Amino acid sequence: MHPRTLVGLVVVVGLAAAVNSDGAATRRWATVYLTEPTLIESTIVQGPVMFVHDDSRMARGEPCTTVHLFDPARGPLEEIAVFHCIPTSRKPTPKFTLTTRPNAELGFGCVLTEYQFAGDTEGHGVPQPRFAH
Repeated sequence: MHPRTLVGLVVVVGLAAAVNSDGAATRRWATVYLTEPTLIESTIVQGPVMFVHDDSRMARGEPCTTVHLFDPARGPLEEIAVFHCIPTSRKPTPKFTLTTRPNAELGFGCVLTEYQFAGDTEGHGVPQPRFAH
């Protein structure tokens, strides 16, 4: 199974960042529309979601990524995932990008393996889900 980078299957709704006094981004977020069922940690989601990465939380050893269901009229809703990302050096991308693999365990949809913010030189790996047997 080969990983796939989803750009065309993901509609980016919005991007934003919070910066510190040095002008460096400390918290970035993007709202996207997932067009196919996507497993993120232990939740399968399809539709609008918001990804948030917080560098300050990561520096303190806390989970740095949260994913929320997103309502364009009301904003972030229920938190569906929170985890420590796996930082990886990457070439900058022009768009927010998700990398997935087919969901062989369930036989449909995909599993999120990494995300990367537009213009960022760091990819954020997603810990693989653990399935109970």
